Amino acid sequence: MKKILLSIALLFVTSMAMAQIPAVKVENAKGEPFITAKLIDGKTPMIISFWATTCKPCIKELDAINDAMPDWLEEANFRVVAVSTDDSRFVSQARTLAEGHGWSDFTVLYDKNQDFMRAMNVTVTPQVFVVDKNGRIVYSHTGYTPGSEEELIRTIRKLQ
Repeated sequence: MKKILLSIALLFVTSMAMAQIPAVKVENAKGEPFITAKLIDGKTPMIISFWATTCKPCIKELDAINDAMPDWLEEANFRVVAVSTDDSRFVSQARTLAEGHGWSDFTVLYDKNQDFMRAMNVTVTPQVFVVDKNGRIVYSHTGYTPGSEEELIRTIRKLQ
């Protein structure tokens, strides 16, 4: 039984490490088409957070990341990508919310058709990934409790 559990755990970790950011068309903050594969720059890891305007935990988590970001950037070089999963009816609200919360240091993308969300197997928000400089997913969590954002910077530090 232990061997089976160990094998399953190893398979999960291996598949997670091999997962890559897919190339999906979304909109950038200017409303222009953007291909998500372009997020990979080969230089800096990133935090990718899927959120929605109706998701209070999403907004709390992104605000916590935004508040901690200046200190975190002193320790590590990384980027934050905030992906709105709001459909086309609510994109203007999502844009207003992102601007109002001062997420100007984030790359904000709008996944109006939820194509990126589906490609990343996101079923519920908030869903957060840490991705290495080569686009491999190295960490993921769903939901938010205050303080859980600290695991993100711990993971980013390990990638430096």
